[in-house]
Amino acid sequence: MDLKIKDVADLLNVSETTIRRWLGDGKIPAYRINHQYRFNRIEIENWMLRCKIKSQTFDPLEEVQIYPPIDRGGTQHFALYRAIHQGDVLSSIPGNTKEELIRGTTKAIATHLSVDAEVLAELLLDREELMPTALNQGIAVPHTRDFLQSGAIDRVFVVYPASPIEYGALDGKPVFALFFLFSGNDKGHLQLLAKLAHLSNNPKALELLAAKPSKKALLDFIRGWEGQFRSVS
Repeated sequence: MDLKIKDVADLLNVSETTIRRWLGDGKIPAYRINHQYRFNRIEIENWMLRCKIKSQTFDPLEEVQIYPPIDRGGTQHFALYRAIHQGDVLSSIPGNTKEELIRGTTKAIATHLSVDAEVLAELLLDREELMPTALNQGIAVPHTRDFLQSGAIDRVFVVYPASPIEYGALDGKPVFALFFLFSGNDKGHLQLLAKLAHLSNNPKALELLAAKPSKKALLDFIRGWEGQFRSVS
């Protein structure tokens, strides 16, 4: 499903006026159908992945600022916490290359998703061929182009490689923590991707992830961090 201006504004936590200004300035990818703007999920996803992160903002063109998504209850409420809780945290996954690590991970998580490990690996590698899913600061978010989950269930599997690996990140840093993201819809997927992009710029989160925390320790941190972005209304 393609996205409308309102959808993208909600996901990126900016006003519709801001989205229209970015469109006018050519700062965000879109196309038109019957004189109305539409946004392709993969194009918006790639745009977010290649954003230059500064403090609490995305800044792909030095003038674009996107703030952390605000939880508004419902399916967005503590979405990352719930997705990791539905997934798992895996340590010391072997692999000296991106492909070896992805294949090693799929063997460990395929049963949770009720898919074949080899098929899952090929889907993940196919997405990497389009564009590396590294975010910067040693964090990556591998995912597939097609949704593997159904309904409102989102799963995130956090993986700590046995040693950091080169992943094609824009900042050139090797990856030491990966968030394998599997969502059931566009909004859930982009909401989680936006949160993970901000998490990758949080010094305390990076310090914690470098220590390879347990699932409980990571969830405790995520719950407190994600709670900062709750709506006051």
